[in-house]
Amino acid sequence: MKAILKKELKSYFLSPIGYVVIGIFLLCFSVFFYLTVFAQGSVDLGALYYYTALYGLIIIAPILTMRMFAEERKTGTEQLLLTSPISIFKIVMGKLFAALIVVLITLLISLMFFAITKFFGNTNIISTLVAILGFILISIATLSVGMFASSITENQIIAGIITISFLIISLFAGSINTIFSSFTLIDFYVPFSYGIISLESIISLILFALLFITLTIIVLKRRKLVR
Repeated sequence: MKAILKKELKSYFLSPIGYVVIGIFLLCFSVFFYLTVFAQGSVDLGALYYYTALYGLIIIAPILTMRMFAEERKTGTEQLLLTSPISIFKIVMGKLFAALIVVLITLLISLMFFAITKFFGNTNIISTLVAILGFILISIATLSVGMFASSITENQIIAGIITISFLIISLFAGSINTIFSSFTLIDFYVPFSYGIISLESIISLILFALLFITLTIIVLKRRKLVR
């Protein structure tokens, strides 16, 4: 898994992808910092992470994941990958963790907003860390969706569109009257934005991620058998 992790991280940071993702993320953080903290005179960063998760991940997750397996298929390197001594589980997790590391780097940088609010007011570090914990969990969930989408097509654009479409439904379903209204990812994040660690939300987000990780592994195993 370490070899896959290193390979993926190099692909992110030896190309513009990693820097573009971090730049977009920080732009989202900056905009929502102004709207939720600066403009309202608040020192609560919960809303900052909430709105960045709600709107930022719809853009970030597809960019980080659409090339994961789709590019491997298109370039013909997928066969080498699937027949390598590395297990499919390690391949999948290596790629997922690499994408997550890019998100974690951005979250680390986002602590500068805590430093700013701490300078002007009594910001609660515990609430901020809880919000970040929830952000990590919902990021894993959204990245797993994108990874699965990338595993079922060799077209990166199609993988990105599938991911965006699914995330729009799963993040905004609660605000529209659809059959998906009881299945809203962002609802699992709400307690974290208030500084509350919800065991139900943690389990739900982890199970959601495990579902799509499992589906990705199944797709790759079936493709390996076909080859």
